[in-house]
Amino acid sequence: AAAAGFMLGNDLLIVTGALVGSSGAILSIIMCKAMNRSFISVILGGFGAVTSGVAQEMEGEVTSLNHEAVAELLKEAKSVVIVPGYGMAVAKAQYPIFDMVQNLRKEGKEVKFAIHPVAGRLPGHMNVLLAEANVPYDIVMEMDEINPDLPNTDVVMVIGANDVVNPGAQDDPASPIYGMPVIEAWKAKTVIVMKRSMAVGYAGVENPLFYKPNTEMLYGDAKDSVEKIMGFLKA
Repeated sequence: AAAAGFMLGNDLLIVTGALVGSSGAILSIIMCKAMNRSFISVILGGFGAVTSGVAQEMEGEVTSLNHEAVAELLKEAKSVVIVPGYGMAVAKAQYPIFDMVQNLRKEGKEVKFAIHPVAGRLPGHMNVLLAEANVPYDIVMEMDEINPDLPNTDVVMVIGANDVVNPGAQDDPASPIYGMPVIEAWKAKTVIVMKRSMAVGYAGVENPLFYKPNTEMLYGDAKDSVEKIMGFLKA
């Protein structure tokens, strides 16, 4: 737009193009910082640095639970952390999720949200969605704040997130996302991953979290799944 503005002698196009370009650059820099990547390397070489070697083979077995079993785990838990991702945005599940959170808090359970800086499609995406659902700011925690608490957390619910909870970012040097800071969900006593399928995330890499012995999968639409869990919680 700015280039067209120069060609046409249109000041409005020049200013608009400059604002759009600078805003995009700022967002890109924020995301690069959150992924521990340099802005130049991303522009010139794609998502991450070229890796050498063979990626880790997935060890373990994927196990899954039904909605009633997940509700029982939540009833028994004293502390719960919810990690939202793009899947929550697609399903518009933030409203039933907050209803579930309110129900759990009324039962005396400690419930928090863990937000990764690049969860969703742009920085702050998850924060905006949770604000729409009137989630209190004091239970919305950033990645660096929540990670030290996860080893003492009874249940972590990963709702529509993938790459931002991938342990390969820490322990697999051959992974394209190696070195990216992630939410250490696997350190909790139990992890429930809510996804439509076992498909890979935006980075296109397998997630070893799904194969860990303390992880249980719950397949289906996030909004529908949370509403079914709520039904069992209220039963």
